[in-house]
Amino acid sequence: MEQKDFIQRALQETMDTKAVLIEKGALKKVPQVYKQLFGDKKAIIVTDKRNEIFATEVDSYMRNEGIVMEDMYIFDHPKFFANWTFIEQLEKDLIDKEAIAIGIGAGVINDLIKLASEHLGRQYMIVATAASMDGYTAYGASITYEGNKQNFDCKAPLGVVFDPEVAVNSRAGQSASGYADLLAKVTAGADWIIADALGIDKIDIFAFNLVQKRLKDSLSEPEKVAKADVDAIQRLAEGLLMSGFAMQACHSSRPSSGLEHLFSHYWDMEGLTHNGKHISHGFMVGIGTLVSTACLEFILSYDMKSIDPDALSKKWQTCDEQIAHINRIFHDMPAHLKRALEESKKKYPSPEQIRRELTRLVNSWDKLKLKLEKQIFSYEEVYEKLSLVGAKTKPEDIGVSREKLKNTLLAMPFMRDRYTNIDLIYRAGLMDNLIEHLFGKNGIWEI
Repeated sequence: MEQKDFIQRALQETMDTKAVLIEKGALKKVPQVYKQLFGDKKAIIVTDKRNEIFATEVDSYMRNEGIVMEDMYIFDHPKFFANWTFIEQLEKDLIDKEAIAIGIGAGVINDLIKLASEHLGRQYMIVATAASMDGYTAYGASITYEGNKQNFDCKAPLGVVFDPEVAVNSRAGQSASGYADLLAKVTAGADWIIADALGIDKIDIFAFNLVQKRLKDSLSEPEKVAKADVDAIQRLAEGLLMSGFAMQACHSSRPSSGLEHLFSHYWDMEGLTHNGKHISHGFMVGIGTLVSTACLEFILSYDMKSIDPDALSKKWQTCDEQIAHINRIFHDMPAHLKRALEESKKKYPSPEQIRRELTRLVNSWDKLKLKLEKQIFSYEEVYEKLSLVGAKTKPEDIGVSREKLKNTLLAMPFMRDRYTNIDLIYRAGLMDNLIEHLFGKNGIWEI
């Protein structure tokens, strides 16, 4: 099936998005897509100073096609990011304007216009200017609220336009960040394979294939992405948009997010910066993907058929014991502690559940091992791809010491109710073995 046909099939299954245009010169066709979706309704372009030149171009195309336009809404703030304050500002200025919002920009504009439109009860469309993440076609927005990065439910856009000839001009690091975010789908897929094999979270075949079927092809030329090759950027964008479609179809980020994304969420909550700058989602996820890959390789190197489900279930901690353990880990981190207690309560398994889960692991291990070996890249391959594309490859590159990385990994079983490979390791009683393997003598991140 050709990529365009694949996208059209995806559009039939998605809940919100009904039109996608990904091609060179697509900027000139924004009016055509808009009329297809919204007819003769009035429009307003929402953008930021960085993308003002492209927004002005689209505004001109729209007016030339006879579409009634409000004056452009341009965010101009020295510290512009996806913050709740800007949501309130945008809603206040749009509420009295009977106009469809067209977001022109990347991640920040996408999240702001998505949630503001949801609050106003309106549909919208996005003109993406960078292949920097998969959120353009995804359900939900990631917004900083009361100091913490949080995900808010909101619909995906009715239409998306992506012009690779525009995206090659995106600021340094955006395509590399997008590539790292797409690479993360490899380990996310492995985590879903594990959860499915253990009877915890059944794979949605359609959503899984949307992400995975062409994933390795989209990741095959990181050096060309680094050189801003138009065709490579287009393939990257297609992979990211398909990931968003899968999340939209499932109303969940499960198809595209596993253990590797928990690192980004964890560090977002503490406002991670390096040299005074916020770290992009993709670069944090890239480091998370390296750690998740190392964890998966640890699992594959261990004789899982040798574990004793009965013995492990008898030693399994009570709910109160786990709460005490969580309190020790997050003793000076109130926001993290609150989240860890809430998420862990949702997925705390009884001793009998532990016994059944691990028995299923032992009995299915030969088949599961083969699936995981086929799914993942090696740690060395992941490292090389991130290096070639210009993404970060060492935790220190994003302001995370090895000790901090270790402590973050120890916190991962408690940060989300989604089952990932770290839960398998934790419930199989192998956390100490993993930590020694990764951070002990001759480990990847030897301390």
